[in-house]
Amino acid sequence: MATLYITHAACLDHLTPSGHPERPDRLRAIERALAADVFKPLVRVEAPAASLDTIALCHPMDYVTAVQDASPQQGLVQIDADTSMSSGTFEAALRGAGGAVHAVDEVMTGKATNAFVAIRPPGHHAETARPMGFCLFNNAAIAARHAQRKHGAERTAIVDFDVHHGNGSQDIFWSDPSVMYSSTHQMPLYPGTGAVSESGEHDTIVNAPLQPGDGGSQFKAAFETRILPRLREFKPDLIVISAGFDAHTRDPLANLNLVDADFAWATQQLMEIADKSAQGRVVSVLEGGYDLEGLAGSAAAHVTALMRG
Repeated sequence: MATLYITHAACLDHLTPSGHPERPDRLRAIERALAADVFKPLVRVEAPAASLDTIALCHPMDYVTAVQDASPQQGLVQIDADTSMSSGTFEAALRGAGGAVHAVDEVMTGKATNAFVAIRPPGHHAETARPMGFCLFNNAAIAARHAQRKHGAERTAIVDFDVHHGNGSQDIFWSDPSVMYSSTHQMPLYPGTGAVSESGEHDTIVNAPLQPGDGGSQFKAAFETRILPRLREFKPDLIVISAGFDAHTRDPLANLNLVDADFAWATQQLMEIADKSAQGRVVSVLEGGYDLEGLAGSAAAHVTALMRG
């Protein structure tokens, strides 16, 4: 079995205002990095579009259709202070969720070892019925829920190492004992959530905030003391990674100092846990990462680790 690489050209058609950090060049940078010979073994697949019913696994249908109805014929529509839609955004969002779901199908049925889903817009800030932080639909959450509904996974885990806390994922699974959400993130920073004390109704929310200026040693300590022990105890049937690379030292939107190797290390740790409880099943979904060089190098290191699984 091989590692899947799932993306779609439609995700380039989600346009944002000039100077916006969440831009199509992000995917182009990843594509160039993964064109190197070392990545030839990747199985490359186009992301299918998710159905509205699939999106509704985590979002009310009236919210889903409201987002659809907000889609402009031309130009840009501002959804909130930093989230906008162009004429290509809605298809891009459907491809994002569809790619994540397709990855789950392939991994849960043993057709692939693991998968990296390179899509945009990102998803982890999208709450149950609220778009925010560049996000419309929560791709990682939809993937986790789909694994339960279609493939009978009893416990799924989302591990989020984006520099911003995934408030949306936390909101969706706050009262669900069958999904563990864990996050390392800079704090204080947008969106203002993610304190250690935020643990959910069933103690299945695990936050490990980092301070501005922290680097690889503090990141590894947060994983080793808070996240990895809880994951081992939880014994997930699938691990979904919210793979944001904006904790990289080059990133302009935050103040952590991770390097490519730190993301590879975290990936390896998660794969080891997946090997023990989930038959190695890992699905990684792109979130943030806004310096193109940092994003490309980090994504390449992450995918290299996945391929070694």
